Formats: sequence, C-alpha cells, structure tokens
Amino acid sequence: MENDTVQESRRRTGRIISVATIVLAVVTGLLVVEQTTVNPRTDDAEVFANFIGIAPVVSGPIVKLNVQDNALVKQGTLLLDIDERPYAYALALAKSQQQALEGEIVDESRLIASQGSAVNVAKSSALSQEANLKRMAAAVEEAKAGVASAKAAVDRAAADLAYAANNLNRIKPLLAKQYVTVDQVDQATTLQATREQTLHQSRSELALAEASLNSAQAQYLQAQATVEQSHHQVQQATHAVTTLEPLVAQRSGRTAAIDTAQYNFDNCRVYAPFDARVTNLTISEGAYAHAGQEIFTLIDTRTWWAVANFRETQLHHIRPGMKADVY
Repeated sequence: MENDTVQESRRRTGRIISVATIVLAVVTGLLVVEQTTVNPRTDDAEVFANFIGIAPVVSGPIVKLNVQDNALVKQGTLLLDIDERPYAYALALAKSQQQALEGEIVDESRLIASQGSAVNVAKSSALSQEANLKRMAAAVEEAKAGVASAKAAVDRAAADLAYAANNLNRIKPLLAKQYVTVDQVDQATTLQATREQTLHQSRSELALAEASLNSAQAQYLQAQATVEQSHHQVQQATHAVTTLEPLVAQRSGRTAAIDTAQYNFDNCRVYAPFDARVTNLTISEGAYAHAGQEIFTLIDTRTWWAVANFRETQLHHIRPGMKADVY
C-alpha cells in the first residue's frame, strides 16, 4: 500500500510539472507574441546610403592615385591627380593672349591720341588758313582802293596837264605881241612838262596798283583753295581716327578663355566632396582618364538609412520617432 501511495504521489507530481510546463510554455509563447507584436522585428531589410560616381572633368593620364578600393576617405582628400601640364600650358597661353590684347589696346590708345593731335593740328591749320584768307580779302580791298586812288590821281594829272597845255597854247601866241614875257612862256612850258611827267607817273602808279590788285586777287584765290584743302584735311584726319571698341570687345572673350583654362587646370586634381568609402575602383596610375567617364564610386558615409518590410498587422505599433535597433 505504501508503494502505491508513493507512485500515486509521483504521478500527481509529474502531472503537475507537465501542466506547469505547458502553462509556462503557453505564457512564454504569449509573451513572445506580445513582444514581437508590440516591438516588431524583421529580417527582410536593407541598409542604404547615397553614392556618386567620380568622373574627371578633364582628360589625361593619371599621374597619382591616392585611394584604394573599399578605403575610407575624408572630405577634401586628394583622390587622384591628372597630368596638368597641357592645361598649365593652355592657361599660360590664355594669359599671354590677354596681355597681348592689353598691349594692343595701349598701342591703339596712343595711335588714337596721335590721330586726335593730327585732327587738332589740321583744325589749327584750317583756322590759320581762314585767317590768312581774311587777310587776303582785306589786301584785295586795299588794292582796289589803291587802284581807285591811282585812277583819281591819273584823272587829276590829266586835268592838270590839260590845263597847263591850254594855258601854254593861250599865252604862247601872245609872246609875239609882247603881251606876255618870255619867262611866263617858259614857266607855262615847264609847267606843262611837269604835268606830263606827273601824268606819266600817275599812270605808272595806276598800273602798279592794278598789278598789285591782280596779285592780291590771285593770292586770295590761292588762299581760298588752301582753306578748302585744309577743311578736307580736317575731315580726312577726323575720319582716320580709329576707336578702341573692337579691341575692348575682345576683353570678355580673353577673360573667359583664362577662366576656362583655369577651371580645367584646377580640375586636374580631384578631391573628395565628403566623407566616403571608395568602391568599384577599376583603374590605376598611368591609365588615361576620360572626361565624364566614371572611374570609381564614393559612398556617402555621413548618412545611412534602413528600408525594412513589416507585416501590415504590425504597422499600427510603429510610430514616427521610435528608436530602432539595427543588427
């Protein structure tokens, strides 16, 4: 009987333990289900980051490659160096062309200043010739006045000669009758001869005055022609003055050429734009890099994000701002 009691007690204990184990398992399962529901988890997830392909702006042999595949680089790190000599030569040529243009502008400015001085000289000459024309006009008027005066003198001399001749002819017959003296006749004869000389001198002076008038008129016409010529010279000198606009307009093009050459020269060195990891590196030093052709990739290590797939029944337990553990 005692053995039966012991066995019954053991069976009862075993059933209790079994029931307790089942209950514990169920409770544990319920807790696990509750935990995974309230704090859902998934193995269907991926981690992402931004990345860019590094492609040089200029073409040329790679003389220095400072990175390795899967290496971490800091922002501003020199990644690679392309042979800069052709671009340095192009930059020096662009600067030389700009300096040559500035020299041309300086020379042209001096030429324009000289041409402006020539215009001023031509204008001064024109003014001088105009003044000379006015003097010639005054000389012509003066010569005309001289001719008029000489003609008046000739007329007076002719009148005096006529008077002297008439007087001589009048008193000469009276000498035989002794109404006049020989001395009076001699005086009348002398006066007539004097008046004849005066008339000849007046006519000579008239001829000289007319010659002077003709000379003054010729000089006036010559001065007129000289004035017209000087005006043409002023116009010619004015039209010959050049401008700086064509050369100045080239400055922007030369500056743009320098900026382009400087840009290409600066891009011979490629630097890391941000903290990153190098991947897909399939090139080495000595290779020829082509502009715009990607040679490796940089993964941006500053920002990462995970994309995970959860069951729809778990979504209402996920809220913005919750902490997530990634493993």
